[in-house]
Amino acid sequence: MDAEGCHYRATLAYDGTNYQGFQRQVGDTPTIQWAVEKAIAAVTGQSVTIIGAGRTDTGVHASGQVIAFTVEWRHTEADLLRAINANLAADIALQNIVCQPGFHPRFDALSRVYRYRIVQASQRQPLLCRYAWQIRYDLDVRAMQAAADMLIGEHDCATFGKPPQGENTVRIIMVSQWTKRAAPYGFDLTYQIEATAFLQHMVRRVVGMLTDVGRGARTVAQFEAAFHEAKLAQAVTVAPPQGLTLEAVRYPANQ
Repeated sequence: MDAEGCHYRATLAYDGTNYQGFQRQVGDTPTIQWAVEKAIAAVTGQSVTIIGAGRTDTGVHASGQVIAFTVEWRHTEADLLRAINANLAADIALQNIVCQPGFHPRFDALSRVYRYRIVQASQRQPLLCRYAWQIRYDLDVRAMQAAADMLIGEHDCATFGKPPQGENTVRIIMVSQWTKRAAPYGFDLTYQIEATAFLQHMVRRVVGMLTDVGRGARTVAQFEAAFHEAKLAQAVTVAPPQGLTLEAVRYPANQ
């Protein structure tokens, strides 16, 4: 790459346990953006601001976060990838990088895919404590799926959160699916949701309310009424962050 620099696109994976979310905060508060910008500066000697496809919360993970940044770099993309990763902690790593002028991770995205994991076990599972919500009570997955099906389509999702910017709380949800499988300790439950965009804490509130249905604290009909009322106070239960992972961001085929 010549001295004019390039606008790079990269896929980023991270364990969010030790970070106060994705977005940079005041001072040296450990965030994903802060750590990646610091690594890029160490490699290139340039101060950069990375743009992310989504702003994950404190403790939330990602396997498919997408970022972009512009720097001058005279070597190959592979060299830049290796150099940045060498300056990142073990819990953050770029998965790929490509020079792609004009690309915007947030504005160009068609949808985001999140996965939430629940572990149902009679005893605590220490090796899973960073990556799942661990519960000991039974869940009615059929009832949870019946409620989850109601989310498909274009809806006012104000019950589940506030918009990061502006006042629009309407979102299009394409996937809202629970799966359950047996495990040596009990059961693994996974919820996948894909939407055009998400409100703040939206997935964790959705999971919390669906789990209320599964444990019998709220009926499917009560879930439906609360959802369509579109008032944030209706979402009382918020699932903890460690079970949530940003899995993918989808873009047009030509990107």
